[in-house]
Amino acid sequence: MSGNVELLSAVLAKAKAEDRAALVAYLPAGFPTVDGGIQAVKAVIAGGADVVEVGLPHSDPVLDGPVIQTADDIALRGGVKIADVMRTVREAHEATGAPVLVMTYWNPIDRYGIERFTAELAQAGGAGCILPDLPVQESAVWREHAEKHGLATVFVVAPSSKDERLATITAAGSGFVYAASLMGVTGTRESVGEQAQDLVRRTRATTELPVCVGLGVSNAEQAREVAGFADGVIVGSAFVKRLLDAPDLAAGLVDVQALAAELAAGVRRR
Repeated sequence: MSGNVELLSAVLAKAKAEDRAALVAYLPAGFPTVDGGIQAVKAVIAGGADVVEVGLPHSDPVLDGPVIQTADDIALRGGVKIADVMRTVREAHEATGAPVLVMTYWNPIDRYGIERFTAELAQAGGAGCILPDLPVQESAVWREHAEKHGLATVFVVAPSSKDERLATITAAGSGFVYAASLMGVTGTRESVGEQAQDLVRRTRATTELPVCVGLGVSNAEQAREVAGFADGVIVGSAFVKRLLDAPDLAAGLVDVQALAAELAAGVRRR
């Protein structure tokens, strides 16, 4: 079975044709449990997410904030394995038809085996992988296997990326480009938004691929703002926080579906 990179492209193109940004939701596999995580992915899609990124929990998630680190820790303590990640992708995709990617650091894939990982992800109906810490210049073997199995390779660009580097990254990627512009403690809310907008503009100058922004978006108003300049709005911590704060899984599922609906309305109001 080939992967679903075509489905991913079609879903992003459909959002563009509807003159809106796509809503991309992130949730870690195995959180709060493997079954609960699968239900959560289905809930965000039911709420209006166009694409889902399933996180492969890692013991040292250097690029993730405290909320996702907490969820990863719960998943790892629960014994989550790569097989559970594949099962999450398969069940979510089969139940909803939505494109589902895996977001993972490189080390787990390297240990598992590139061919094995790409073959299993394609068999599960996965659309591809987001690889935040794999340098493009070391990605040839991965890309060869991903392409063979019909999987997208999504690379991450940052405001610090120079134009020449952006061109190298986007030429190697497929599916979409993940533009990371974190709303952390540095600078004000407005200037970070401007920084993200500038990154999208510079990235678009190098590629035809859609550019999706992960910007610490947590509500419909921020989603609307980012949708004004990006092809997709990526939301992770806000969904994870709803599950962490909920008194039980049932309440958490209601909350994440409601948040997805709110954000889906936001990306349509640009």
